[in-house]
Amino acid sequence: MAKVFFTKDITPEGLKKVYEALGVDFSGLKVGVKVSTGERGAKGYLKADLIGPFVKELGGTIVECNTAYPGARNTASDHMEVAKEHGFCDFADVDIMDAEGEIKIPVKNGKHLKYDLLGSHFDNYDAFVNLAHGKGHVMGGFGANLKNQSIGFASRNGKAYIHSCGKTKSPKLCWVLKHPQIDFIKSMAEAATAVADYLREKRRPIVYITVMNAISTSCDCDAEQDDPVMEDLGIVASLDPVANDQAFIDMVWASADPGALKLRERIDSKLGREILPYAESLGLGSCEYELVEV
Repeated sequence: MAKVFFTKDITPEGLKKVYEALGVDFSGLKVGVKVSTGERGAKGYLKADLIGPFVKELGGTIVECNTAYPGARNTASDHMEVAKEHGFCDFADVDIMDAEGEIKIPVKNGKHLKYDLLGSHFDNYDAFVNLAHGKGHVMGGFGANLKNQSIGFASRNGKAYIHSCGKTKSPKLCWVLKHPQIDFIKSMAEAATAVADYLREKRRPIVYITVMNAISTSCDCDAEQDDPVMEDLGIVASLDPVANDQAFIDMVWASADPGALKLRERIDSKLGREILPYAESLGLGSCEYELVEV
């Protein structure tokens, strides 16, 4: 059974504590830390004062890819400006991984995707920290490690391919093509699994951390992101992304905060929880876990 380490302490010290509980050693490795840099106007993205000390101690590079939707981060130059505005360049190098193109990796046993497209700089890293912000999402229901690993690691064209459930790589066309919502949810799971499979075959480790603060019903990719709707929950970390996302969902469902109902409604209106059993069926991880408070 997967272990999920948990702390209520949403501080740099708490973040370091759950990471150390994972028992990994990334010293001497080139580490990519995948976070959302947040759309210009968004409020909930992970802030420099929280994650900066952790990233600096790892010697990590903040890694991102451009967006498929029109906005302030759909070109590398504009994206870097937003990263600077949001403080990421103050504590680490920032790499827009698809600034120079993309690589194609296989999707095994996918019902919707035949391949996945990642930023070409993905192969420059020896190890990754999938550092997600737990919140709702207007299209996927919720966003945490699985979304960060699928949409997040994908190049601009790769994002279009996932959003269109494998129908097009065009960022212009992907938004007008119609498909069942469940197909999009499952496409994200297939892309996330492809990344994990690729890293395993290359013997490159990845760990999963989700910070559950400033929890709104919309994503950090939303320029008009809403205010938090519920209490902060803490930080979870695991070697298993399915277990880590399941722990986040379970905490949202267990919360007595009246605002949690709004998030639960958003998640289920988009079939968001369906990503978990499907990802488990693909072999990405387990919905069963042991929660260990640190």
